[in-house]
Amino acid sequence: MTDSEYAQLSFGLAEFADNPEPRCPVLLLLDNSGSMSGEKIRQLNEGLRDFQRDLASDSLAAKRCEIAIVSFGPVREVLGFTSAEHFQAPQLKAEGSTPLGEAVKRGLELLRQRKETIRQNGIGLYRPWVFLITDGAPTDAWQSAAAEVQRGEAAKSFAFFSVGVAGADMKMLEQLNPARAPLALSGVRFRELFQWLSASLKSVSQSTPGDAVALASPKGWAEI
Repeated sequence: MTDSEYAQLSFGLAEFADNPEPRCPVLLLLDNSGSMSGEKIRQLNEGLRDFQRDLASDSLAAKRCEIAIVSFGPVREVLGFTSAEHFQAPQLKAEGSTPLGEAVKRGLELLRQRKETIRQNGIGLYRPWVFLITDGAPTDAWQSAAAEVQRGEAAKSFAFFSVGVAGADMKMLEQLNPARAPLALSGVRFRELFQWLSASLKSVSQSTPGDAVALASPKGWAEI
């Protein structure tokens, strides 16, 4: 495509003309409340940096996977959907409370908008992944967020995974998404968790949208 042709395209079209590969949106909902201070937040940030490096090293996954991050404590859209090849891991700081319900709703709306943009541009779409990590209990109302999660899972609009760090309200996480049992992180093995996530996304990106992909066991970072 020539420069003049490229200049005539809208931003959305230009983005997809440059990279017409099907997309796998990955939404990370990350608890950075005050209870995550110390080793937890340090290891979470290390894990994110490993995730960035590992995913970008796979040329196909780098083009097909898109990462967005919503943190909570308070709720912030840290990163809108960005291809893995351009993803830069943020440095999160522990602060505030745990408004998990608001974060889930904000993140799912961000995901809905991105899926609409991808479809409008005629690009293939894998089933998105939503990955929630928390070490506490919600400090806001979360039941309506849970209803959205359950509707989305039932409609196969996304796959919603929950990971509880030491201190997490695992009963609440079970109720958030009864279709997919939450996993308890072993110690502060965030790096192993993100290595598993990266390897899983590489496998997904090598498949065709709609195909079922067998995932590796989370043994090694989760208490099973």
